[in-house]
Amino acid sequence: MAEGLVDTVLIEGLAVDTVIGVYDWEREITQRILVDLELAWDNRVPGASDNVADALDYAAVSERVSECLQTLKPQLLERAAEEIAALLQSEFGVRWLRLTLNKPGAVPAARSVGVRIERGTRA
Repeated sequence: MAEGLVDTVLIEGLAVDTVIGVYDWEREITQRILVDLELAWDNRVPGASDNVADALDYAAVSERVSECLQTLKPQLLERAAEEIAALLQSEFGVRWLRLTLNKPGAVPAARSVGVRIERGTRA
């Protein structure tokens, strides 16, 4: 990746239904998690070639994130965030990412609760 690169691929509002939570009743149901991703990626090559093979495959990224959450069945959003970040960096070669996980309805008085992490370096 080029020095000082700030290109980003976005995936926003990816909805994943999975088992998540610490309470016994939460382990028996699925709940919706909303995933927002910002992924550092050099978009100059696909921008010049107009070839999907040169781009970060956001459909594949979305599928793997969904699979990860559905397989992991974490108790905490923090654990889910760390696992997803590690997966994206190792499997897709993403050097930097910002990941937000939201759990709508977890707190009745709030629209959503969640966590946001950043991992890696942009350049």
